[in-house]
Parts: sequence; C-alpha cells; structure tokens
Amino acid sequence: MINRARLAILDMNNGYPNQGMRCLNDIARNFADEIEYKVYSVRDKDEMPDLSYDIYICSGGPGSPLIMGEEWEFRFHSLIDDIFLYNKSENDQKKYMFFICHSFQLACAYFGLGELTKRKSTSFGIHPVHKTPAGYKDPLFRELPDPFYVVESRDWQVVQPDLGMFKKKGCEILGLEKIRTHVELERAIMAVRFSEQMVGTQFHPEADADGFSTNLQRDEVKDKIVTQYGEEKYLRTLAQAANPQKIEVTYNGILPVFLRNCLEEINALAFA
Repeated sequence: MINRARLAILDMNNGYPNQGMRCLNDIARNFADEIEYKVYSVRDKDEMPDLSYDIYICSGGPGSPLIMGEEWEFRFHSLIDDIFLYNKSENDQKKYMFFICHSFQLACAYFGLGELTKRKSTSFGIHPVHKTPAGYKDPLFRELPDPFYVVESRDWQVVQPDLGMFKKKGCEILGLEKIRTHVELERAIMAVRFSEQMVGTQFHPEADADGFSTNLQRDEVKDKIVTQYGEEKYLRTLAQAANPQKIEVTYNGILPVFLRNCLEEINALAFA
C-alpha cells in the first residue's frame, strides 16, 4: 500500500474570512484516499510548512504584494527558494507548488519576471483568459478551451514581462488577461509555469460555481457589488456563475488536474 502524499495549504488571507479556503479544503478532501493535508496560517499566525511535504498550494489574499519587510515574507520566499533548489538537486522525488492570486504575485516578484502595479480599478467577476502558445502545450492548460473563464478579485497585476528573465529562469507565460478593444491597457499576465514543478495563476481556479453563486446572493455581498459596479454587472456575474461552460470548467480543469498530475509522478517513482 502506498502512503498518502502530503499536501501543505498555505493560507495567505491574513485572518480574513473568504471563500477560497473553503474551496481549497473541499478540493483537498476530494483526494482524501490519496492525500493528507494541513493548513498553515502564514500571515496572521506566522506559520510556515517545512520541506517534508510533497505538494504545496498557496492561496490568494488581501493587500499589497510589494515587500513590506514582514517576517512571513522572508520565510515565504525562503520556502520557494528551498523547494526550487531541492528540485534542481539530484533528488528523484520532486516537490510541487501552486500559487494563487496574491501568492502568484509574490512568486512573480521572487523570480523577477515583471512589474507589479496597482490596477486603476478592482478586477472583479468572471472574465476570459486567453492561452498563449506555451499554454496550448502545457500539461495543465492544454485541455482547457481558449478562452476559458475565471473568477477574479484583485487590485494588483503583473505586467511588463521581463522576457530575458523568463528565458534565464526557464519560466513561461501560459495565459493573458482578456482582450480589450476599447481601451489601451496592457494585458496582465494571468498564468505562469515557473518550472516543471511550480505553476501559478493570477485568478482563482479554486472558485466553484455553486459556492460563488451562493456567496453573490448574500445581501451584504450583493449590496457591495451593486454599489461599486452597478446592478447590471451584478446580474451578469450571477448569470455567468450559473453557466456550466464557464467557471465550472476551470474549477474541474486546473487544481484537480494539478493534484492528479502530482500524484501520478509521485506514484510512478514509488513503483519504479
């Protein structure tokens, strides 16, 4: 009998309640027969996993992704560094890491891949992401349609990719922000393959349609969205959440596939 793989979920939400962690816990529990997991509260409790885990998933979170000099930031960067160097070593068994939204921005800054800027306005709702040529070939993205639809909730973005650094680090852009025909704004980087074992998205692949729709219908959430974006935007987002060809495809097609791919590689080595 093969031991279950070990997964560390890094909660980057700084103690704020959110739907993302519920979704990540649900996804992890769907693999209960093959994966055991533990959640670490990184920012508010200064918890950080060690290198004993096989898989790491880092959540989104509020606030600026720019370095503020807090202790958890240095420990988080050290963890990325340790895992990256571990995978570069002669160890047959690799370690896998997925970054979401806030942690994706932190990872892009760590690898020096582009410029972190604050958006002119918050990007919220369900939006298309377009695959790049690398995204069409990537094992995690190639089965997704183009465009595919994602949940966004962010005030920051990664733009101005340093293509020289991408080449030096062996990273690839897998997805770009929606195409705008009416405004001249650079399209943000939405997904990056940092290495064979490290990948991340600017959006929230963990968002499930039912949970997202239920949350939208909470009075305080509805009132906030209508006040900030208008009723038309609210109703459009609610309708998109109910469309099975939109975020449900992304929910089923990214993180579960990431975990399944990790398990296949871990188990293949165990049987070797």
